[in-house]
Amino acid sequence: MPTEFHVGTVRDEKGHLGILSIQTTQGRLDVALDRQAADAIVKAVEAIRSKLESADT
Repeated sequence: MPTEFHVGTVRDEKGHLGILSIQTTQGRLDVALDRQAADAIVKAVEAIRSKLESADT
């Protein structure tokens, strides 16, 4: 279960990356994302949110 979320950016030889850090009860998970991966996660979260809203009605 996530307990905290943090975001940031870093730059490497290929350009900028977004960093999503998720603190959980099991430890921290750091995910590096390019623009396409970030867009895919946003779409996935929107789909999950829609399904959860449907389940609540």
